[in-house]
Amino acid sequence: MLAAARTAFADRGYDGASIRGIATAAGVDPALVHHYFGTKDALFVAAVQAPVDPDDFLPEVLAAPPEERGTAVVRMVLHVWDGPGRPAVLALVRSAVNHEWSARLLREFVLAKIVRRVVGSVEMPREEREARGALVASQVAGLVMMRYVLRLEPLASASPDEVAAAVGPTVQRYLTGDVALPGRRD
Repeated sequence: MLAAARTAFADRGYDGASIRGIATAAGVDPALVHHYFGTKDALFVAAVQAPVDPDDFLPEVLAAPPEERGTAVVRMVLHVWDGPGRPAVLALVRSAVNHEWSARLLREFVLAKIVRRVVGSVEMPREEREARGALVASQVAGLVMMRYVLRLEPLASASPDEVAAAVGPTVQRYLTGDVALPGRRD
């Protein structure tokens, strides 16, 4: 059932997937899905719950020298997206676009488990962390949308090394470089 749910949420997003369609794909009665998961929201959480564990890949990013952390972040994102958790992560991103609850879930997961840890690992004034983190997240979200959701060429078919070389310096600038930070009142 979870595999069918992940596929449905990845293909159609939260709003487009239905319990009935998921049950049909899994070869079970919809009542069985309701029995195990209760609601569509609970099924969604179960389907995307920990498709990847940040603790499995983040230590490598945090071990990179601070001046190479941007490229390390991009490599990590590509590794996650090119791995077996891709359908579940794709389901979450597609659902977040149209469903506020999913957006909150994704935002909290990304901020709490990844962005704050990466930004906190680089020396910077405390008052810059939120703005720099938002900029890093915006670049990564844009990369994910263009490469994996919209499949914009040549980005979609570029090798991970090419993408890391192209996007990594921008993420690095957001982390440690000279940048006009949004929300800053100097």
